Amino acid sequence: MARHAVAPYAERSVTLPGAFDLGLAQAVGGLRARWLGRTTIESEAREIKDIAATLAGLSDVALLAEAAALRPALLRDGARLLPRAFALTHVAVERHLGLRYHPVQLAGGRALTGRRLVEMATGEGKTITAALPAVAAALAGQPVHVVTVNDYLAERDAARLTPVYAALGLTVGLVKQGDAPDARARAYAADITYVTNKELVFDYLKDRIATAAARGEARHRIAALFGAAGRGTLLRGLHVAIVDEADSVLIDEARTPLIISAERRDAALEETAVRALDIARGLAEGTDWHLDVSSRSVVLLPPGQAAIAARADALTGIFRATKAREQLVTQALTALRTLERDRHYILADGKVQIVDEYTGRVMPDRSWEQGLHQLVEAKEGVALTGGRETLARITYQRFFNRYLQLSGMTGTAREVAGELGAVYGLGVLRLPTNRPSRRRDLGRRILPDADAKWAAVSARAAEFAGGGRPLLIGTQSVEASETLSRALSARGLDHVVLNARQDAEEAAIIARAGEAGRITVATNMAGRGTDIELGPGVAAAGGLHVILTAYHDSGRIDRQLIGRAARQGDPGSAETIVALDDEVFQRYAPRLAALVARGGPLARLFWTVLPGRAQAAASRGHARQRRQQLLADERFDNQMGFAGKE
Repeated sequence: MARHAVAPYAERSVTLPGAFDLGLAQAVGGLRARWLGRTTIESEAREIKDIAATLAGLSDVALLAEAAALRPALLRDGARLLPRAFALTHVAVERHLGLRYHPVQLAGGRALTGRRLVEMATGEGKTITAALPAVAAALAGQPVHVVTVNDYLAERDAARLTPVYAALGLTVGLVKQGDAPDARARAYAADITYVTNKELVFDYLKDRIATAAARGEARHRIAALFGAAGRGTLLRGLHVAIVDEADSVLIDEARTPLIISAERRDAALEETAVRALDIARGLAEGTDWHLDVSSRSVVLLPPGQAAIAARADALTGIFRATKAREQLVTQALTALRTLERDRHYILADGKVQIVDEYTGRVMPDRSWEQGLHQLVEAKEGVALTGGRETLARITYQRFFNRYLQLSGMTGTAREVAGELGAVYGLGVLRLPTNRPSRRRDLGRRILPDADAKWAAVSARAAEFAGGGRPLLIGTQSVEASETLSRALSARGLDHVVLNARQDAEEAAIIARAGEAGRITVATNMAGRGTDIELGPGVAAAGGLHVILTAYHDSGRIDRQLIGRAARQGDPGSAETIVALDDEVFQRYAPRLAALVARGGPLARLFWTVLPGRAQAAASRGHARQRRQQLLADERFDNQMGFAGKE
């Protein structure tokens, strides 16, 4: 499928693969990932370090002048002069941060100047690695967006690297949730802008709404020549993006489009929602409707359609239209039967707030579509927000493909290398750790049910208590973290919980998770960002120990949690303690889970393949959802174009 961008500034035409190509790419998977060998890494690093040695004696003023002199040369011959740009960054980082680049980081920075996604293990220094291509692109006059997954990381990285960029004559901008339009425009006017993926995409959509009329290619070129981005826009174009936690942004979050909508008041909304929920509660699972396990969606059956029609005979409004009332009751069933409080959302300040399933964070500015959010509000008995009318929408696939230069970093990418290549044209390059890993795998245990699992996890925590080693326990939901917290408290174990209710304190909680004897229960660690540094005496005691208590739909999320142990050559260990009634097994591999539960001589063999089989099924379902979102995005754009809204 091919689309052409409509915006008042430079961006790339979008060409996305069809459903068959995406399905094939998903099957290919990790075969698209490539290792970068030590020989290549050392060779690339040696040249940069040799140049840096010649620049190390320059004064601050002379270093600034050297960077200024490099600007026009980079425009003429960028590729040949990349090592010199990297060497300038190397000197500035050592001078202002007291850090020296490892060869692996320099090779990673070089890879990020191409359309690649670099896989670097947790704790290997992705923040300063991203500074290398950012400086090179900014010195060449290209606006750079460094994209992170939350405001804390954006603010932290921008503040940390501002002295480095300033030493080379570059300005830094920061965009955070709640910033006013003029502050955002100033931030995007900087050479290098740190921004979260959601804020960036919403600002792009605002620009599209503000400049609804399409502009010709010649006018784009004139605007670019004179440095004008067009009146009333926030961004200056989609030139260079470096995406941190790129698999989370480009793959996991790509299942949900970004939408700007206007509130549409409906006096009968609450009454409609209550009636729909009442009808839904009267329908029987298996007879009137069933749950499609792979997509976690409700499917009405003919008896259910008849029951809805019978109940709707005495009603008016939307209930008089067959298709509309069936869709509404289906959404009501979804609200009642598939969305759980403290798993998919929490109640905070009298509002329903969605919880990100990959990071465990609250998303206060996100709502479900097509009346589902209002139905959940009615289910929980809180005030209903107004219905929404979509003004603009875009998927992450289409948005990030519009960058002239796209690259990214993550600790986990090989499983989705095929899709990253097919959708974004990104080659996946895996880098070894700077130091050999010392992580010990203490194996996997499977218990019959959740009660047995939490008893085993809390008993394991008791074994570690007082031994001088910190313990990080990963859970999959707010509900699970609080259940485990009660089990730990029953044993008299001091601990701290990090879930969607403690978002504001997450950096401080994670930063202290490496202290001796500390027990931290965390709901998902994907994109948390903050390093866990070991406290005094912890390394000698064996380092951080991690317990995985439930397999995630994606094995990448599990690897991110386990990767917290034994970072940067530290000692550490990890183990898995799960239950057969965990959602991932019951939802994606129920028959295989039942075979394991029966026991017998083959149970051990079935258990060996169960996690992989369940996660593979989940990944296929999620990939299918992403393909569907692309098609829906295409349809919406066609409708908007026909209506004259673009």
